[in-house]
Amino acid sequence: MGDDTWRRAGWAGAAIGVLAAGAAAGVAIERLALGRSVREKARLALDSEGPYGTLRGTPGRVFADDGTELFYEVDEADEAEGVGGAAGVGAGERARRLFGGEPPAALTVVFCHGYCLAADSWHFQRAALRGAVRAVYWDQRSHGRSGRGAAQTGPDGVPVSIDQLGRDLKAVLDAAAPEGPLVLVGHSMGGMTVMALADRFPELVRERVVGVALVGTSAGQLDDVSYGLPPAGVKAVRRVLPGVLRALGTRVELVERGRRATTDLFAGLVKKYSFATKDIDPAVARFAERMIESTPIDVVAEFYPAFAEHEKTASLAAFRGLPVLALAGDQDLVTPPSHTEAIARALPDAELVVLPDAGHLVMLERPEEVTGRLADLLVRAGETVRARGRK
Repeated sequence: MGDDTWRRAGWAGAAIGVLAAGAAAGVAIERLALGRSVREKARLALDSEGPYGTLRGTPGRVFADDGTELFYEVDEADEAEGVGGAAGVGAGERARRLFGGEPPAALTVVFCHGYCLAADSWHFQRAALRGAVRAVYWDQRSHGRSGRGAAQTGPDGVPVSIDQLGRDLKAVLDAAAPEGPLVLVGHSMGGMTVMALADRFPELVRERVVGVALVGTSAGQLDDVSYGLPPAGVKAVRRVLPGVLRALGTRVELVERGRRATTDLFAGLVKKYSFATKDIDPAVARFAERMIESTPIDVVAEFYPAFAEHEKTASLAAFRGLPVLALAGDQDLVTPPSHTEAIARALPDAELVVLPDAGHLVMLERPEEVTGRLADLLVRAGETVRARGRK
């Protein structure tokens, strides 16, 4: 191993060490309480028995403008009567519970997931809405079951941009929901994707979108986020992390072996940056960990620069006059609630909800509250559809 490789490894160790500091104490305590083999058996049990991420709909595939294959699934309204939600509860009953009556006017709800996650991250919302409304769940490029980003591969590969993700969403809409009213729901990077769609295709928003939910996301200025680190740690990470990720992205096999060898530390990091609740269901925590660890390090590296460049505050104007939900957890370390509050200031008619004792993966940590707020949004969106129909 040459000097340059060792230098890269040193920088990587320093950056990862800074990021991991907050989780290390909890991991150390866990090590004292449980042997490695016991923990591994527990993970295998959770993987085999956990029900999360198992819901499936009608699959479809579409190609983005650069040739990337994008995967999506459609849950049709009334198609899943009696399945997918609470045991023995059909779609009609779930609609009555969610909406206080009949489902909202015919529309399609499109769910956009976040960085290093997948469409399955909406598991709880999907279970609640299944059969009650038409919904589309899709995997962002290089995530989940979508193909590797075509523009990012090969010797001339380039980092992905949020603008590209907006065009990807347009391709999914053209294939899975080519007509009719739309409600767009985005978490974290998915919310940024929705903003990029509005920036590039404002006429689509004007003509077809009747509601928007922006969950744990940001319209820009992500360079100001501290990730819960002290100022010196933030500066160190920002200085070295882009280069570290680029270097690690060229050593994928080596890095993935290292990931597997440090599963305890990785699980601690996922908990710290995903959830605020100390007693989060272990099966839910493991579900999140599994999604995140399935994202290859080279994909992590390709997407990371896009967040520093993301600035879509102006595009929020496309949502004025629409029912908008701006929701975040009050202890989100990745996209702090101040960013959601900034979105609400740009959209004074938006419903601002900051849930206490909740972190970045608020839709998994506080599913009932998030689903309830989404149901309220869908009712308001239905009223917008009916109002447009009367004009």
